[in-house]
Amino acid sequence: MDLLSTKGETLAERSETGDPTIADRVFATLHSAILTLQMPPGAKFSEAEIAKQLGVSRQPVREAFIRLAQIEFVRIQPKRATEVCKISEAAVLNARFIREALEAAIVRDACAHCEDGLIDCLEDIVERQRKAVDINERELFHDLDDAFHRSIAEGSGRGLVWTLINEQKAQMDRVRYLSLAFNEPVVIKEHAAIIDALRDRDAARAEAAMRHHLSRINSLIAVLRQQHPQYFAAPEGDGSPPETVKEPDDPAP
Repeated sequence: MDLLSTKGETLAERSETGDPTIADRVFATLHSAILTLQMPPGAKFSEAEIAKQLGVSRQPVREAFIRLAQIEFVRIQPKRATEVCKISEAAVLNARFIREALEAAIVRDACAHCEDGLIDCLEDIVERQRKAVDINERELFHDLDDAFHRSIAEGSGRGLVWTLINEQKAQMDRVRYLSLAFNEPVVIKEHAAIIDALRDRDAARAEAAMRHHLSRINSLIAVLRQQHPQYFAAPEGDGSPPETVKEPDDPAP
């Protein structure tokens, strides 16, 4: 498991005045590795192992582990290896509930307050997503997905609300990333529908488009459980494997 993508440089060597702390860099590196399944659910590792790979001391690694545990990306086990948590369906659906409620309100506000510059920005993001699909840059596509939703929040004056959403959606993000293997065209289509409603300043249609876009993760989980059962925790209150499901014609985002 090689976490370094810095062409031989350690995180400590890359640190410069004004840059994020080494602990921040370690957190970002591990967060990305877990999100993109470079460190898949169930993977085990130690502070010493990660510190050696990244060329840092164990203290910033320990700080990063604590932050990752807070968003349920890892499970810290005293005197045992730290483990990447399996994906909890309950946690994903709770995050979706929070995100849908907040972003439905945000997009309504955006219809009332956004300027034409926001529409241009969103169209540019969607075009960049299309190019990311063409070159098979899945991680870039995911980052642009976040940029799309963050831009709507900031454009409506609700940037702080996006910060709250971002703190809650970590479990959703792994499901979203997994789904990109087959779902990128659907995401682009739904983003376009949201832009159309914003352009028309149609708050009801914008809210409906946003709710549809975010709520389809429910059907996505069923598909991904079938495709990657090893990545998911057992359903709460049921130790048996999930039932086989038929993949929907229109997979979720």
